[in-house]
Amino acid sequence: MNSLSKHRQIVYAFIDSQNLNLGVRSLGWKLDFKKFRVYLADKFRVSQVFLFLGFIEKYSSLYSKLKSFGYTLIFKPTINVPEGKTKGNVDAELVLYASAVEYSNYDKAIVVSGDGDFYCLYQYLKSHKKLLAIIIPNSKSESSLLKSFYRYKVYLDFERRRLVNKSGGRRS
Repeated sequence: MNSLSKHRQIVYAFIDSQNLNLGVRSLGWKLDFKKFRVYLADKFRVSQVFLFLGFIEKYSSLYSKLKSFGYTLIFKPTINVPEGKTKGNVDAELVLYASAVEYSNYDKAIVVSGDGDFYCLYQYLKSHKKLLAIIIPNSKSESSLLKSFYRYKVYLDFERRRLVNKSGGRRS
């Protein structure tokens, strides 16, 4: 028995919040973040969850609620772009945390995103035997770059009943 099998593996999750949010909403439902945190702990034994998002002052109470559910929030400054939208691209921070900042603190990683921009991270984690799963919010919009990671993929489409926010589960 090797040393890894003697102890319970430490599993961390790294979440691209925009990809997660937009992915499930495009399918017509809203994610219950409290249920999702429990799902990650129950299904994958995740002990630490990093949620990467752009900081917008008016959502401060939401951020407090997410922290109370057990998420560690990593904020990216946002910029205003045309059409009155706010953008906070978190990709670099997520890759940095998973591959450097937190790398020595976990045995296995889960990345929540169907974005091909994380291909290099998936490859890196896989080659170091640290990739446990790639949770894809919307199978219809996953990047074709993820084909080679088929054995790691988990689709949230199939977990809708378990994770839907009942107060906002349907599109209006």
